[in-house]
Amino acid sequence: MKSLAELAAIREKMQNKVVLREGSSDIRVVVGMATCGIAAGARPVLNTFVEEVANAGLSDKVIVTQTGCIGICQFEPVVEIYESGKDKVTYVKMTPEKAKEVVEKHLKGGSVIEDYVIKNI
Repeated sequence: MKSLAELAAIREKMQNKVVLREGSSDIRVVVGMATCGIAAGARPVLNTFVEEVANAGLSDKVIVTQTGCIGICQFEPVVEIYESGKDKVTYVKMTPEKAKEVVEKHLKGGSVIEDYVIKNI
C-alpha cells in the first residue's frame, strides 16, 4: 500500500463482501461459532452465507451474524434464521453446499428446506 487512494480502493472492494453486521433487517441468519461449531466446520459455512448473500444481492434485507453456543453441539454446524412475523428455522449439520442451497431456496425463494431442519428446539 503506497497511498490513501489505494487503501480506499481496497476498502471499497472489501465492503461489498462484508455482510456481517449488527442492525435490524427482515431476515437474520445466525451461525453458531462456539468452539464446537468451529470444530465441526462452521467457519466455511459462515463465509459461504456472507458471500452468497452478497452475490444474490440480498445484503439490504438479510443480515448474517454469528453467535456463541446454541446448545445443540451434536448437530453442529447450526444456523438459525429469523424472519419478521415467522417462526425461527434451525438448520443443522450445515455445509457450505447446504448454505448455498439455503440462500437460493429459503432466503431468495421463501421455501424452508425441511430436510435440513431440526424441529421443536
